Amino acid sequence: MSNKNVKIAVNGLEIGLLKAQQEDFICITDIAKHKNPEAPRDIIKNWMRSKNTIELLGLWERLHNPDFKQVEFDLFRNEAGYNHFVLSPQKWIEATNAIGIQSKSGRYGGTYAHVDIALEFASWVSVEFKFYLIKEFQHLKSQQAKELDWDIKRKLTKINYRIHTDAIKENLIPTNLTPLQVSHVYANEADVLNVALFGKTAKAWRDENPDEKGNIRDYANVSQLVCLSNLENLNAVFISDGLIQSDRLLRLNQIAIQQMKILLQDSNLKKLEGGKDA
Repeated sequence: MSNKNVKIAVNGLEIGLLKAQQEDFICITDIAKHKNPEAPRDIIKNWMRSKNTIELLGLWERLHNPDFKQVEFDLFRNEAGYNHFVLSPQKWIEATNAIGIQSKSGRYGGTYAHVDIALEFASWVSVEFKFYLIKEFQHLKSQQAKELDWDIKRKLTKINYRIHTDAIKENLIPTNLTPLQVSHVYANEADVLNVALFGKTAKAWRDENPDEKGNIRDYANVSQLVCLSNLENLNAVFISDGLIQSDRLLRLNQIAIQQMKILLQDSNLKKLEGGKDA
């Protein structure tokens, strides 16, 4: 979850999320709208009047916040529960130096609470709503984990691409080649990997997909990106060992087939077989 505002849909309500200090915060102003869409701030204040709520907030701060002001907390705890006691999130934050609740202004303004606290508030508002909130929050975290996994593998491929091109520069490109000739060699070597893994060159893929943006590698799945990363490293070694391109292509294709068999359990084998005859 990035620092920018993210929303999840829970029972027809959009609930805001944000990341702060590497922790997840949920907008309890949005949660309060489930009980009173016209005056969600009043719902939060009513929740914060309770001694149980003050005890909860104080315990969380003592566990996570070394700068929490215990003396000011004790004053609130002693007053909590009386009819005259009123406490707003802003007053709580300013008086105790709390970090578990944050007040935001602007377009995405509202009161945000650490997920631990927000779920307790959601339970106070509605136990049923809390369960739906947990379900959607977990779904979002699962999707983000998958996207992060893909992004890490994509970056790994880019790093290995630099290793691969350096090996080409050091072993295949004479110093008297023009920049244009150099670029052709790079493209040619990149297509060695494309043919070995995808069974076609980058140009062939573009000709087959004229309306698609990017290149053949941008549409690779995670298994293919892992395999491509391995092929780039191996091709750099093969180049350093002096193997000619045709021999490297055959060996890389055989390795790609073996690795994809393991990664995909034969489900995509037919896509790779075309590389044998390239």
